[in-house]
Amino acid sequence: MRQSAKDDADGLLRVGVVGVGVMGSNHARVFADLPGVRLVGVADPDRKQRDFVSGALGCTAVGDVEALLAAGVDALTIAAPTHLHLELALTCIKRGVHVLVEKPIAPSVGEGRAIIAAARRAGVILMVGHVERFNPTVEAIKEAIRDEDILSIAITRVGPFPPRMSNVGVVIDLAVHDIDLIRWFTDSEIVEIQPQVSSAIAEREDIALLQFRTESGVLAQVNTNWLTPFKARNITIATAKKYIMGDLLTGQVTECFGFQPDGSYSMRHLSVRYAEPLRSELQAFVAAIRTGNAPAVTGEEGVASLEVAIRCLEGHAANAAAQRPSPRRLTG
Repeated sequence: MRQSAKDDADGLLRVGVVGVGVMGSNHARVFADLPGVRLVGVADPDRKQRDFVSGALGCTAVGDVEALLAAGVDALTIAAPTHLHLELALTCIKRGVHVLVEKPIAPSVGEGRAIIAAARRAGVILMVGHVERFNPTVEAIKEAIRDEDILSIAITRVGPFPPRMSNVGVVIDLAVHDIDLIRWFTDSEIVEIQPQVSSAIAEREDIALLQFRTESGVLAQVNTNWLTPFKARNITIATAKKYIMGDLLTGQVTECFGFQPDGSYSMRHLSVRYAEPLRSELQAFVAAIRTGNAPAVTGEEGVASLEVAIRCLEGHAANAAAQRPSPRRLTG
C-alpha cells in the first residue's frame, strides 16, 4: 500500500473532489472542515461551478482529474456522472490514490468489478458512497434489530421529480439505497426479486414497486417514485418480538414490543444521535485510509447492491416482453 498520510510531513491527508455538482460540492464542504484533512482542490469541466465551490472553500479549482492529481492528493471522492466512474477511478487508482466512489459504483457490474480488481492490485482503499448507512436514524434502527429474528422490511422513498436527473431512473437513483439497506439490515444476500416498474412522466422508470426475499428468508419491499409532491423516507421492520418504525426525515424511531394476546403492546421512542450522515461517511473513509482496515462500504458491497438493482430492471423488461401480445395474423 502507498505511503499513508500520517507519514507525510504535515500529517494531513490531502484530498480532492472530482465532480462538484450537488453531491460533490457537499463532499468538498465537509472535507474542508474535517480535522486532519486538507482539501487540495476540486475538478469539474464546468468552470463557473468549480470556481464557485473553490472560492467558497479556499481551494484550487481545475478542469479535470489529471490536473487535480498533479496538485498532489492522497485521496479523492468521485462524484461525477456514473458513466465516467470507471475511467476516473482507474486513473486515480493507477496513481496510488485512495478513492470514494459515489453510488452507484459504476453503470454495470462488469465495470464495478474492474474498479475493485484495480484497487486490490494497487493496494489502495476503495469505498462506495452509500451515505444512508451513516444516517443516525438508520443506525438506531440497525441497533434496535440487532440479534432479532427479522421477518419483513418495508421501505418507502418517494418525492418529486428532480430536474437534474436524466441518465438513470428511480431504481438506480433511489432504490439502490434501500437495496443496500436491506442487505445491511439482514446481513444476507437478496436471492429472489419481483419487480414492478413503470414510466409515467419521465423517459426512464419513475415508479418502482420491488419485492425481495433474502437468503435468510426475510421478505422485503421497496416503494419508490418521482411522482409524490413531497419527500417521504420511511422504514418499517417486523421481527418476531418487535415492530420498528423509522422516519429518516424527522429522525424519529418508534419501537413497539411486548405484544399481548388481547392486542395490547408497549411503545417507546428510541434515542437517535445527531450527526450529518455525509460527515460520518467521510470520517469513515479517512479512518480506513489511516488504519488500512476495510472501509465501511466495500466495493464488493457496492457491486452487490448494483447487481440487484440491474436485475430489477432486466426482470421487468423480460416480464414486459413476455406479456406483450403477439401480432394478429390476417387470414384470407
